[in-house]
Amino acid sequence: MNALPVTIDTSAGSCCAPGQAMDDGTAHDLAKVFKALGDPTRVKLLSMIVSSSAGEMCVCDLTDPVGLSQPTVSHHMKLLVEAGLVTREQRGKWAYYQPTTGTLADAAKALLG
Repeated sequence: MNALPVTIDTSAGSCCAPGQAMDDGTAHDLAKVFKALGDPTRVKLLSMIVSSSAGEMCVCDLTDPVGLSQPTVSHHMKLLVEAGLVTREQRGKWAYYQPTTGTLADAAKALLG
């Protein structure tokens, strides 16, 4: 099952009025982003992709730095894609990942106002 990436609407400013809790849908979307970053391996993977001079990285180049097998790295990357933190492009047998712009900033903005 392919899940759509998380999108957080910050066009209206903060998620809720002062002293008012956010709605369940917004809380769910924010939790998905922050949960994806709740694992040190995924934080490291995202950091590597963001700092790549090419602006993207192949899954084949992500396995050695984190010391995990390709299937395990692919699982971590799937969670980052589902959270909207990276995009995935299939090229032959390899997947390439690019960072998205704004998802993490939008999540922080929605939470902090």
